[in-house]
Amino acid sequence: MSADRLKQITDAVREAGRRSVAELAELTGASEMTVRRDLEALAEQGVLERYRGGARTLLLRGEETPFALRAGDGVETKRRIAAEVASLLADGESVVLDSGTTCLEVARALHQRRLTVMPLSLQAANALADAPRLTLLLPGGRPRRGELALTGPLTEASLAALRFDTAVIGCCGLTAADGLTAYDLADAAVKRAAVASARRVIAVTESGKLSRTALAHVLPASALHAVVTDQAAPQEETDALAAAGVTVRKV
Repeated sequence: MSADRLKQITDAVREAGRRSVAELAELTGASEMTVRRDLEALAEQGVLERYRGGARTLLLRGEETPFALRAGDGVETKRRIAAEVASLLADGESVVLDSGTTCLEVARALHQRRLTVMPLSLQAANALADAPRLTLLLPGGRPRRGELALTGPLTEASLAALRFDTAVIGCCGLTAADGLTAYDLADAAVKRAAVASARRVIAVTESGKLSRTALAHVLPASALHAVVTDQAAPQEETDALAAAGVTVRKV
């Protein structure tokens, strides 16, 4: 089952509200039988609702695509971003690591490093559980369904009790004008708590999230020390971030 095709179907159904199997087969170049299987898989994830001959979306335009679909999207790009972030961290640093698929790749890139890391998702915690030289700290909190990102007052209290050298923060949108934004209000609160607990803030984002603004404001662009993104990042936006005092690294 192609992750790229699932994302293409998800985006197409969400944009139009509903799509027929025939339309999706033409759009993706897959057979109608394959599209039907894909729709069943997406229905099980709560992305859409099947009806005879097609599907209707269960996601609003301002909602985030489920983790399982994002995890297989742009993996090589996320790995390049993660490697660059790892190069910015010195051995011995303490790091708070945000949730999300790009931050999960950062966790994997840190597996062999001598660091103290507090991951804010169960996926990242699992990726670092057997790291041989790393000191793993676990926050309290409630895992968000599907994302397994830790949120709530226990997570925020865990962050408030500590001071980190670096916070590595993911985002749903980032612009020089609107700053770093998230879809989920509870997630935004945890991101703010992580930033408040750290001396340096590095945002990680694929280029597609630049120039995008999500619902919940997290912090102004000027609060970031660095942004690590990919080569497709729009020059106008990266120039605006640089003008705000942010170091932009394209990989």
